[in-house]
Amino acid sequence: MDAILEFHGITKSFFGVPVLEDLTLSVGEGRVLGIVGENGAGKSTLMNIIGGIFPPDGGRMRLSSEPYAPADPMEAARRGVAFIHQELNLFPNLSVAENLCLAGFPRVSALPWIDRRALRRRAEDLLARVELEIPPETLVEDLSQGERQLLEVAKALGHRARLIIFDEPTTSLTAREAETLFAMIERLRADGISMIYISHNLGDVVRLCDDIAVLRDGELVGTGAARGYSVDALVALMVGRRIEEIYPKRTSAPSREPVLEARGLSQRGVIEGIGLELHRGELLGIFGLMGSGRTELARILFGIDPCARGEVRIGGRSLSPRTPGESVRHGIAYVPESRRDEGLLMEAPVDENIALVSLRRFTRALPGLLSRRRLEEGVRSAGMRLGIRGARGGRQAVKTLSGGNQQKVVLARWLLERPSVFLLDEPTRGIDVGARHEIYRILDGLAAEGAGILFISSEIEELLGMCDRILVMRRGEIVEEVRREAFERERILRAALG
Repeated sequence: MDAILEFHGITKSFFGVPVLEDLTLSVGEGRVLGIVGENGAGKSTLMNIIGGIFPPDGGRMRLSSEPYAPADPMEAARRGVAFIHQELNLFPNLSVAENLCLAGFPRVSALPWIDRRALRRRAEDLLARVELEIPPETLVEDLSQGERQLLEVAKALGHRARLIIFDEPTTSLTAREAETLFAMIERLRADGISMIYISHNLGDVVRLCDDIAVLRDGELVGTGAARGYSVDALVALMVGRRIEEIYPKRTSAPSREPVLEARGLSQRGVIEGIGLELHRGELLGIFGLMGSGRTELARILFGIDPCARGEVRIGGRSLSPRTPGESVRHGIAYVPESRRDEGLLMEAPVDENIALVSLRRFTRALPGLLSRRRLEEGVRSAGMRLGIRGARGGRQAVKTLSGGNQQKVVLARWLLERPSVFLLDEPTRGIDVGARHEIYRILDGLAAEGAGILFISSEIEELLGMCDRILVMRRGEIVEEVRREAFERERILRAALG
C-alpha cells in the first residue's frame, strides 16, 4: 500500500514531559485513517506537527515520498494538507463564494477589481463537488452547521488538498447532517483523497475508516485495518480496561420520594402533555431522536423557555414563576447541551466559572464585596471533589482545559449550590471514554447523596449502563417508560422511531 503521509520515530515533549514517543505510522493513499485516544493521548500534538504549528523534537515525516517539515500552517496548506476543525474556520459575515476564494479572488484583467462572474463560477464548481445546493451569494451565517462543514470541505478541495484531516467533525451536527458528511467522505475516498478522521464516537470510526491507530499516553498501542477492531477492543486499548468497566457499579438505589414532578407540560409545536416523576437518588434517562423535544423539555423545566400549560413541582411544592433564577433557588441545576456556547465563559478562569452561580455565598458582610479567601476555598473544595486536572490553582482560562475537565467545571459550579435536582443534557458529548468514566462516577456519587438526576443522551449505551429508568420521547411526547429490569436496546429504538 502506497502512503501519502509517513511518520518515522516522531517525538515531542513540553517542559520535559513526553507527549509523543517514537511514533511510527502512515496514512495510505486514498484511505481514511482513524486516530483515537483519550484526551491527552497526543492526538492534538500530532495534528499540530502535521499542520506546522510546531516541529517535532525528533523523527521525520514524508509527504508523497518527499521530506515534509512545514514551517507554518501556510506551508502545510501549500503542500496539500487541509484541516477541518471542530471550530470551523469561516467568516460568517462573508458570502459562501467569498469564503471559498479567500486565498485568491479572480480579477478583471490587471485591474484591482474582483471578477464577480468568475467568482460565482468557481464557487459553483466547488459546491457541486460536495453536492451542496446553495446560492454562492448566501451569507455563511445563514447556513446550518452541517452546510458549513461541507463548505469547509469545498474550500479544502479548492486548495487542491490531497490529505484532509477531520477533527471531531460531528460534535455539533444533527444525525441527518452527520450522515450527509459521511456520504461526502465516501465520495472523497472514491476520488482518491486521503483523510485522517479523529473522533470520540468510536462507532463512527469503525464504520468510516479503512485503518485505525490507537494512542495512549503519547504512544501507539494499536494499529491495523478497521475491520479488525470492535468498539469494545478500541476502548480496552485506549484506557486499559474493558467497556463494561466504563460504567461504574451503582452504589445506591432510588427512593420512592419524588424530588421533581412535571404535570401536563405543553408548549405548542415543542412538547405535549409531558408528565414525569424524578425520585431522590434516581438517574432517570431521557432518550429520543433529534427533534423529539428532549432538550426543549430540559429548558422548560429549568425555566429558560416558556411553557403554555402545566405545572412543575419541587419537593411537593409548585414552582412558580418558573425562571432560571427561581429554579436555582429551589435547588435545580442545569447543564446545557453545548458547554462551550451556553455552559462556560471560555475566556474566564476556572475559579470564576465555578463560582458563577454562587457568588452571593462568597460576599463579605458588605454586599457586593467578594471574599477572595472564601471563594478560593469553595472552588478548591469543589475542584478536588471532581478531580479537575490542569487548572493551576483555578486561574487558568477554562478554554485551555480538555473537554472532560471543562465538563467537570460545569458540574463543580453546581456542587457549591448543593442542588437536589440535576438536569443534564448530553453531559458526556465530545469527551473521551476515560473522562466519561469519571463523569459517570461523579453522577453515581450525587445520586447516592440523594440527588435526582435527569440524564438526557443520544447514546443508548450510556443510558443502559447508568440509569434506573429510561423515558423515550418522540415528537414532543413521552411514548414509553422502560425500567432497568426490562432494558433492551431494540425496544428503546423502536419506541423512538415509532
